[in-house]
Amino acid sequence: MIRRFKEQITEDKCIRGGNGLTHMRKLLNGADEMYAKGRMFNVMTLAPGNSIGEHTHEGDNEIFYFIRGEGEYTDNGKICKVGPGDAAVCNSGDSHALKNTGTEDLEFIALILYD
Repeated sequence: MIRRFKEQITEDKCIRGGNGLTHMRKLLNGADEMYAKGRMFNVMTLAPGNSIGEHTHEGDNEIFYFIRGEGEYTDNGKICKVGPGDAAVCNSGDSHALKNTGTEDLEFIALILYD
Protein backbone atom coordinates (compact mmCIF):
# COMPACT_ATOMS: atom_id res chain seq x y z
CA MET A 1 0.00 0.00 0.00
CA ILE A 2 1.12 3.52 -0.77
CA ARG A 3 -0.73 6.45 0.75
CA ARG A 4 -0.05 9.44 -1.46
CA PHE A 5 0.31 12.86 0.17
CA LYS A 6 -2.89 14.11 -1.47
CA GLU A 7 -4.78 11.09 -0.07
CA GLN A 8 -3.74 11.71 3.54
CA ILE A 9 -6.52 12.97 5.78
CA THR A 10 -5.84 16.17 7.72
CA GLU A 11 -7.58 17.52 10.79
CA ASP A 12 -7.10 20.50 13.11
CA LYS A 13 -8.21 20.11 16.71
CA CYS A 14 -7.52 21.08 20.29
CA ILE A 15 -5.91 18.09 22.00
CA ARG A 16 -6.40 17.34 25.69
CA GLY A 17 -7.26 20.93 26.61
CA GLY A 18 -4.08 22.38 25.13
CA ASN A 19 -3.76 25.92 23.82
CA GLY A 20 -4.80 26.41 20.19
CA LEU A 21 -5.10 23.78 17.50
CA THR A 22 -2.85 20.91 16.50
CA HIS A 23 -2.68 20.17 12.77
CA MET A 24 -2.68 16.41 12.14
CA ARG A 25 -1.83 14.65 8.87
CA LYS A 26 -2.81 11.00 9.16
CA LEU A 27 -0.25 8.69 7.59
CA LEU A 28 -2.38 5.66 8.47
CA ASN A 29 -6.07 5.71 9.32
CA GLY A 30 -6.51 3.99 12.67
CA ALA A 31 -6.31 0.48 14.08
CA ASP A 32 -7.50 -1.30 10.93
CA GLU A 33 -4.55 -0.02 8.90
CA MET A 34 -2.18 -0.65 11.82
CA TYR A 35 -3.10 -4.35 12.07
CA ALA A 36 -4.77 -3.67 15.47
CA LYS A 37 -1.30 -2.93 16.95
CA GLY A 38 -1.94 0.79 17.41
CA ARG A 39 -4.32 3.63 16.75
CA MET A 40 -2.35 6.59 15.42
CA PHE A 41 0.55 7.31 13.06
CA ASN A 42 0.49 11.04 12.22
CA VAL A 43 2.62 14.01 11.30
CA MET A 44 1.64 16.70 13.81
CA THR A 45 2.25 20.44 13.72
CA LEU A 46 1.94 22.94 16.57
CA ALA A 47 2.12 26.65 15.73
CA PRO A 48 4.17 28.88 18.06
CA GLY A 49 2.51 29.08 21.49
CA ASN A 50 0.17 26.14 20.85
CA SER A 51 0.22 23.04 23.02
CA ILE A 52 -1.11 19.57 23.71
CA GLY A 53 -2.48 19.38 27.25
CA GLU A 54 -1.07 17.03 29.85
CA HIS A 55 -2.67 13.60 29.85
CA THR A 56 -1.98 10.03 30.97
CA HIS A 57 -1.78 7.03 28.66
CA GLU A 58 -3.49 3.83 29.77
CA GLY A 59 -3.13 0.66 27.70
CA ASP A 60 -1.01 2.29 25.02
CA ASN A 61 2.32 4.05 24.48
CA GLU A 62 3.00 7.21 22.48
CA ILE A 63 6.24 8.08 20.73
CA PHE A 64 7.08 11.57 19.41
CA TYR A 65 9.91 12.07 16.92
CA PHE A 66 10.71 15.76 16.40
CA ILE A 67 11.40 16.93 12.85
CA ARG A 68 11.67 20.73 13.16
CA GLY A 69 11.11 23.54 15.62
CA GLU A 70 11.61 23.58 19.37
CA GLY A 71 9.43 22.99 22.36
CA GLU A 72 8.97 21.90 25.93
CA TYR A 73 7.98 18.29 26.53
CA THR A 74 6.51 17.48 29.94
CA ASP A 75 7.53 13.97 30.99
CA ASN A 76 5.64 12.92 34.15
CA GLY A 77 5.76 16.51 35.41
CA LYS A 78 9.39 17.19 34.41
CA ILE A 79 9.81 19.80 31.66
CA CYS A 80 12.47 19.05 29.03
CA LYS A 81 13.56 21.02 25.96
CA VAL A 82 13.11 19.15 22.66
CA GLY A 83 14.16 19.81 19.07
CA PRO A 84 14.96 18.17 15.72
CA GLY A 85 16.18 14.58 16.01
CA ASP A 86 14.91 14.10 19.57
CA ALA A 87 12.48 11.31 20.45
CA ALA A 88 10.18 11.09 23.48
CA VAL A 89 8.31 8.04 24.76
CA CYS A 90 5.26 8.06 27.03
CA ASN A 91 4.60 4.55 28.33
CA SER A 92 1.28 3.24 29.61
CA GLY A 93 0.62 4.76 33.04
CA ASP A 94 2.83 7.79 32.34
CA SER A 95 1.75 11.34 31.51
CA HIS A 96 3.03 13.89 29.04
CA ALA A 97 2.33 17.25 27.40
CA LEU A 98 3.96 19.35 24.69
CA LYS A 99 4.24 23.09 24.01
CA ASN A 100 5.77 24.93 21.06
CA THR A 101 8.11 27.48 22.66
CA GLY A 102 9.83 28.48 19.43
CA THR A 103 9.17 31.02 16.70
CA GLU A 104 8.44 28.48 13.96
CA ASP A 105 6.11 25.50 13.70
CA LEU A 106 6.98 22.47 15.84
CA GLU A 107 6.60 19.42 13.59
CA PHE A 108 6.81 15.85 14.82
CA ILE A 109 5.68 12.31 14.11
CA ALA A 110 3.33 10.77 16.67
CA LEU A 111 2.85 7.02 16.92
CA ILE A 112 0.49 5.34 19.40
CA LEU A 113 0.89 1.58 19.88
CA TYR A 114 -1.19 -0.68 22.12
CA ASP A 115 0.45 -2.54 25.04
